[in-house]
Amino acid sequence: MKNIIGCFFLLICLQACTAQKTEEKKINGVSFVANRNPVDSTHVSPVQLVNANYAAVMPFGFVPQKDKPQIIYNTDRQWYGETREGGRNYVSELHKAGIEVMVKPQIWIRNGEFTGYLKMETESEWTALEDSYRNFIIDYATLAQEEGATIFCIGTELEQFVTNRPDFWTQLIIDIRKVYNGKLTYAANWDEYKKTPFWSQLDYIGIDAYFPVCDDQTPSVECVTAGWQRWKEEMSAFAKAENRKVIFTEFGYRSVDYTGKEPWKADRSMTTVNLEGQAQATQALFDTVWDEEWMAGGFIWKWFIKHEEVGGPENNQFTPQNKPAEAVIRQHYGKY
Repeated sequence: MKNIIGCFFLLICLQACTAQKTEEKKINGVSFVANRNPVDSTHVSPVQLVNANYAAVMPFGFVPQKDKPQIIYNTDRQWYGETREGGRNYVSELHKAGIEVMVKPQIWIRNGEFTGYLKMETESEWTALEDSYRNFIIDYATLAQEEGATIFCIGTELEQFVTNRPDFWTQLIIDIRKVYNGKLTYAANWDEYKKTPFWSQLDYIGIDAYFPVCDDQTPSVECVTAGWQRWKEEMSAFAKAENRKVIFTEFGYRSVDYTGKEPWKADRSMTTVNLEGQAQATQALFDTVWDEEWMAGGFIWKWFIKHEEVGGPENNQFTPQNKPAEAVIRQHYGKY
């Protein structure tokens, strides 16, 4: 009898530990930016040191003009990390370090025009764009399958494309699942995700989380926390309705004044450096949403492979590298 009781309590303890481990498992990720060069363990080590357990690998396709239905990709004119071969190298080296991967192919429109505005005028142009995009995405979904990537992202901030051609996306997801058997998401812009029609076909609700949260020059933790409440409630209700967890497919803040006011801005006229604002806004994001049941985790924007050469006290861009925000991320990711 004592042995039976002992086994029973051991089973209960094991189940409790397993449940706790599952509950605590978060996607603590970085967006691993493509470079001209291959990567090796020296480039991956800083990702480990910030306690990340995931990285997004981002090959690119290029649209020469917004109204031209052509995606050019995997060419000799691209940086190595933006190509299929480079993507394979990046995924492989991350996996060697025990870091899981989301493959997230993205497109770049000439002159940096916003991808959400990509829209064709005629049926023939739409059909040509769809054919080109399908080839691009299926090629990288196949790569994700070959390399054992845990998550595949089917697109990033393509609101007009999604809105105008929903049937294409429905079929594309079916086609992707024929070549890739991991988890799927889509990276919707922060003001787009509630209009995205195909979450029921995917495994996660993906959001590029550049929500406006605080208008102050140097946003405090308190101000940003208050600013998140509206968005937090909306995401919680939406996740429940869709029966899906949320991934922040991108999140982060520039180290500039007013970084919480319009966090999506990459305006070069914003030249001031405000390291404190970036760190405090990042801390507030973690404090406010990361431990929510509906929150699966996310990927900080951006993380460059040559860690010692980027970021730092004079840098006013998104990367947290070699700034106080990096310590915030390391501490928070280290909890999991």
